[in-house]
Amino acid sequence: MWWWSSSSTKVRSNLERFLRRITPKPPSFSLPQSCENDLNSLWIQESKDEIEYFRLSDLWDSFDELSAYGLGSKVDLNNGESVMQYYVPYLSAIQIYTNKSPAISRNQSDVVDCESECWSDDSEIEKLSRSMSSCSSKIWDSVSDDSGYEIDGISSLMRDKLGHIEFQYFESAKPHLRVPLTAKVNELAEKYPGLLTLRSVDLSPASWMAIAWYPIYHIPSRKTDKDLLTCFLSYHTLSSAFQGNLVEGDNRTTKAMEKGTLCGDDESETKRVSLSPFGLVTYKLQGDLWGNQESRDQERLVYLRSAADSWLKQLNVHDHHDYNFFSMNKSF
Repeated sequence: MWWWSSSSTKVRSNLERFLRRITPKPPSFSLPQSCENDLNSLWIQESKDEIEYFRLSDLWDSFDELSAYGLGSKVDLNNGESVMQYYVPYLSAIQIYTNKSPAISRNQSDVVDCESECWSDDSEIEKLSRSMSSCSSKIWDSVSDDSGYEIDGISSLMRDKLGHIEFQYFESAKPHLRVPLTAKVNELAEKYPGLLTLRSVDLSPASWMAIAWYPIYHIPSRKTDKDLLTCFLSYHTLSSAFQGNLVEGDNRTTKAMEKGTLCGDDESETKRVSLSPFGLVTYKLQGDLWGNQESRDQERLVYLRSAADSWLKQLNVHDHHDYNFFSMNKSF
């Protein structure tokens, strides 16, 4: 993401700090190209000797502590003071696309949708407060290179490009009624075990998730500040097709081929993949606390919101409840 280069060592704004803090960094593993047949994937076309990937189970593990205690991000207030604002993450939406043909009939329960009433009461977020782009354009550019079809629903050619949807979930419960992210994933995995067993190399580029971040408290405690009530909805891709932003854990990198291991996970690998949000939507964003002009934050917010909107439209997603609510009450 050109908006916040990893080469930048100086954090200049509240928004940039927040975006860095909500970026999941699950362990990255290497799969030798000689194991390409093991991938069962049509989307990984690497010229390198190895293909990097992460496990979905490790991704959810990275949210375990945050689900229990919240995520803290430093916020510089306009009066010169600073607070550590904490947010609780919830799984807002997820779609898993693979190249598995839907020819084998599946029960309707394979596609899980929350049946609870869609929340729209402004006071629900107040309750919770008192008690976390360029990627999308790559997909659609790739599709448009081979197709002249208008994207109105997903054409058969797009299915070949993007795969078949195997699982989806859209949260619609009111914020204070939701369960922690890791608990929700474990609950959903009882119906779809792939949430715990799949790897990023198994997923189509169309696979994605959205995380809702609601403010819960800040330290030091102070009177309610409306600027600290801002809620965020972040979008992250899940496929290795967008992998490439790796973070070295240390200098020890043991290659699977050097060890003569079989096709599979290299347990000694210490690298991590950074799943930076490609889209972001806000709610209750007021003032300029999150819109630092010097850091081009307002332009960044507009860009990220546009990327999220484009992504959902291209995938013909209309029932993402959090996005619909945030959009009806949008500030950016």
